[in-house]
Amino acid sequence: MNMHVIFVAPFCMETTLRFVKGAASLPGVNLSLISQEEVEKLPFDLRAKLAGHWRVRDALDPEQLVTATGALETRLGPAKRLIGALEQLQVPLAKAREILGVEGLGVEAARNFRDKSRMKNVLRDAGVPCARHVLAKNPEQAKVFAENTGFPLVAKPPSGAGGKGTFRLNSEHDLQNLLRRYPPTAPEPIMLEEFVSGTEHSFDSVVIKGEPVWHSISRYMPAPLQVLENPWIQWCVFLPANIDKEEFKPIVEAGFRAVETLGLQTGLSHMEWFRLQGDRIAISEVGARPPGAQITSLLSWAHDLDFYRAWSRLMIFDEFEPPTRKSAVGAAYFRGQRSVSGGTRVRAIHGLEEAQKRFGHLVVETRLPSAGQFASDSYEGEGYVIIRDADSDVVEEALKQIVGLVRVELA
Repeated sequence: MNMHVIFVAPFCMETTLRFVKGAASLPGVNLSLISQEEVEKLPFDLRAKLAGHWRVRDALDPEQLVTATGALETRLGPAKRLIGALEQLQVPLAKAREILGVEGLGVEAARNFRDKSRMKNVLRDAGVPCARHVLAKNPEQAKVFAENTGFPLVAKPPSGAGGKGTFRLNSEHDLQNLLRRYPPTAPEPIMLEEFVSGTEHSFDSVVIKGEPVWHSISRYMPAPLQVLENPWIQWCVFLPANIDKEEFKPIVEAGFRAVETLGLQTGLSHMEWFRLQGDRIAISEVGARPPGAQITSLLSWAHDLDFYRAWSRLMIFDEFEPPTRKSAVGAAYFRGQRSVSGGTRVRAIHGLEEAQKRFGHLVVETRLPSAGQFASDSYEGEGYVIIRDADSDVVEEALKQIVGLVRVELA
């Protein structure tokens, strides 16, 4: 008898639907979808694979998830898994699981991953290297932390995702402006963090029943905060072919220890971390969910494995066969360049022909900007290209040249 699994996806976003399709393609699974959108918005081929669909007003409300699950269970039998790929869903899903008695990440562990201040406290108490921070509930706490730590500092929302709402404070003047615009209170605190200087990477890992199973390492070019602060910067994510190096041993050890400390028993986690001078590292934050910014696609191309499907299999059946890294891969993100008067639509794309001429033989996936499309409000920009080669140096150099050649003009 097939297992009834419920996937929660608030909106029919392209990347989210790749995870839904992965789950729907697994043998032995009857997949239902809870969404804020009508079922007609789904691609026809995906609709045909669903056993059920239930529309809710707010997919981040645990009570609505419980009600929707109950309605689907009356038709399809008890739900054995309740899953979702988005960062913002992890605590609501955990609360709904607890009420329903469904197996999966618990509420306390979900809060450890979701609340960035709580996460840092848990990690530091366990001796895991991470940046100093404070959850300032009033201006005085923020000022004392700045005085003791020094500038620059990083300000971020406690429950942020994907770097949204994150920015750098370079001086006392910047801090005063922040406190004037967003005065911290107990209900709405501000998280301030020591600014850590170094090369920024990610550490993606799989654990099953508390045991380390697999990991991957990638590098950001440049660091995400610099990308967020400069909308014109085109950036890259680079996955080298060989990660079995001495230089990565500190993060492998600390990364799995962090995941265990935060309470993930079975799942795929995504971690941001910095390489400092020498062998020192500092963990920035960790999410108990798949990576964003097309990194799941990069993992797929690097290992010749559909990671969207593999994540679903892991979450549903507690199964994951560790793949071998076969290639170096990377993604170059194209971000629109606004004129002095601004710009809301893509006017033109320059440099594509030259980039295609030089590196077309390396391209394995694209979503290119098109004239007339609306400018994106995401740090991923208006489009991307993914390249692959057995030689890490070839991929790294190609990424640098591509973001220098291609320019997206907004008007």
